[in-house]
Amino acid sequence: MRCCDQHLRRTEPAPGSSCNEPVIPAPRSRRNGWSARPTTQQLVSYFTYIYLVVVGFGIYIPLLPSPWDSLAYGHLGFFFVLHLVTHIAAVLIDPAEPIVRARNYASTLPTFDKSQHAHVILDLHCKICDIDVGPRAKHCKACNKCVTDFDHHCKYMNNCVGRRNYWFFFVAVVTAAIGMFLLLLMVLFIIIEHSLNPAILRTAPQFQDYFHTCMSCGTVLSVQSVPVCPGLNNSTWLVFLPLAPVHTSSAGLLVVSCFTFLLTLVFLVVVIHLLGFHIFLLSKKLTTYEYIMKKRQEEKDRDLELGEKQSRPTSAESAKTQPSVDVSVDCESSLPSQASQSSMEYQDERRELALRISMAMCAESLILGEDFSESLSWTGLQQVVVDGEQSREKCAEAAPIIQQPLASSVLAFEQQLSMDTRSESALSQQ
Repeated sequence: MRCCDQHLRRTEPAPGSSCNEPVIPAPRSRRNGWSARPTTQQLVSYFTYIYLVVVGFGIYIPLLPSPWDSLAYGHLGFFFVLHLVTHIAAVLIDPAEPIVRARNYASTLPTFDKSQHAHVILDLHCKICDIDVGPRAKHCKACNKCVTDFDHHCKYMNNCVGRRNYWFFFVAVVTAAIGMFLLLLMVLFIIIEHSLNPAILRTAPQFQDYFHTCMSCGTVLSVQSVPVCPGLNNSTWLVFLPLAPVHTSSAGLLVVSCFTFLLTLVFLVVVIHLLGFHIFLLSKKLTTYEYIMKKRQEEKDRDLELGEKQSRPTSAESAKTQPSVDVSVDCESSLPSQASQSSMEYQDERRELALRISMAMCAESLILGEDFSESLSWTGLQQVVVDGEQSREKCAEAAPIIQQPLASSVLAFEQQLSMDTRSESALSQQ
């Protein structure tokens, strides 16, 4: 008895009887972008914004010479603050229909049943929200509510973009593009000046205050004089000025600058592409959802046209594929030679009859405009066999014009053939 090879018998509870089974919560609507768990794209956008603010206002702007540092604080601060305000407004505003906003979002909504209805919104009536909606409204699957003038569901805001918050979303995209472009120029300027003329990046008064006592060699320096110290060279830098000066190396500054440059460049390309797309939509007076549905319909129409063209062949292809009726008979294969006719036996009369009928058809197709009924004798057929080699090309070029019906000629030939057969049998009996 091998107990190891046997499987243990286990019982499983009946469906719905176990308390450990996951319970799917009833569907509810979301009020805004912070009503549900934040998405990965939303967290990435928040962390990227915080990182760019810290390195931009803590590292790079204090290194700029005067008066560029003041201009950078003003312009970059304006666009970053405006982006933050509009982004938060687009996330907090509920773009749903007025009747939906008046309801209690804690109440559950029915689940859409595809077996009963083909679409969620049919005849401007939503089957889930049970309300009448506008012509450009759509029921968002993620937010589970009908949105007025639905544009798209933004994963970076974790909220739908509709009529009420579209312009906040648009201004947030514009300010993000301008702010990252200015930051990209500033980082590029610092990287270039760090290699060409690093002294221009040390004009901030915090450098003199910090190096009053040189921390590299302990030399006491004058506050009024420019710090000159053996340890104060190109590898000594200060960041997070003026509030919390931190000593760093040249390599650390360059690594952070290059990483910031690449990160800002990638996000700038994405944001510019998004901004250009929405400017195009505004010029066409379309929403993102309408544009996508229009493209899908065009693709379906294109596929249908392509399928019709493939199913309907051209005239040349139809001429090739159409079966042609070949009235010509291979004379070389159907007409036996005189030597083979003399050596044939008359025991297989059916085979001989079929062979001579095909000979008659070929002979009739070769003789153009002549009365075939006058040449149905056996000598006439022998003459056709002799001339068959010469008229083979005429038989292959085109179908001849037959003046005498084929049925009458074949019938006359069968009568002549039966008479020849009787005479031959009489001679063989004698």
